[in-house]
Amino acid sequence: MSGLDTRKGIGLMVAATLVFSIQDALSRVLVADHSVWMIVMIRYWVFAAAILLIISQMPGGVRAHVRTEQPLLQALRGLVLALEICVAVICFDLVGLVAYHAIFVSAPLMVAALSGPVLGEHVGWRRWSAIGIGAVGVLIVLQPGGGLFQTAALLPLLSAILFALYGLMTRYAARQDSAMTSFVWTGLAGAMGMTCVGVWFWAPMDLASWGWMMALSGSALLGHWLYIRAYAAAEASAIQPFAYFHFLFASVLGVAIFGDGLDPALILGAAVIIAAGLFAWWRERAVHLG
Repeated sequence: MSGLDTRKGIGLMVAATLVFSIQDALSRVLVADHSVWMIVMIRYWVFAAAILLIISQMPGGVRAHVRTEQPLLQALRGLVLALEICVAVICFDLVGLVAYHAIFVSAPLMVAALSGPVLGEHVGWRRWSAIGIGAVGVLIVLQPGGGLFQTAALLPLLSAILFALYGLMTRYAARQDSAMTSFVWTGLAGAMGMTCVGVWFWAPMDLASWGWMMALSGSALLGHWLYIRAYAAAEASAIQPFAYFHFLFASVLGVAIFGDGLDPALILGAAVIIAAGLFAWWRERAVHLG
């Protein structure tokens, strides 16, 4: 495809994962003293305001980019992602960044597993094998009978499931709506949904907390901008594997800033999940290329 720059796309994707990791660390700082519902609500307010400002300057204005024939699906997408973000922020405080991301990296495998029954896509035995191996990796991380296997540790699995559902709904919505329309609905539906919940948990914040809050909101905007730019610069199949850098960067921040432990089973399980995810990605790319 003309106009694409794979090297630039990879650089933008790696930059996006770094910014998202910083966003995770900022969320963990804030949730230690403030309600997760309020934190995510304010973050969505900034996100939605920025989206409205951007599309108001584009051809057709706000109305052109909000118009959709599947409003219920788009609204549900936004609400599912907002809930996933809330669960993720709770996890950062309960289990730490390293443990959370070691399980969350299974989300792409869940998308692959559900793409058949939900989207009607063909999933061959090789990708099913990768999905099975990834499930073994999750069990290694959770260590049934001990280790991380407790209610708090199951929350990252719920986060991964929610994100996989969001990914599937996004792919389904893309059959009729543009990426920009889906992006707009993600922000607006999430902002409205979080306002309905978060306003009940409002509490005053000191100046330092507002500083962290603005840094969090800014990192969220920058991360999404880099992410979108990455997919605009290169084919998705070329840059998707580099999204796993999120686990690397988040783990480094978790260990360096918060003192998260690097349990050998956790690292082994994450490595198994990532290897299975990369193989599933390779098989999907091979099938699409014919």
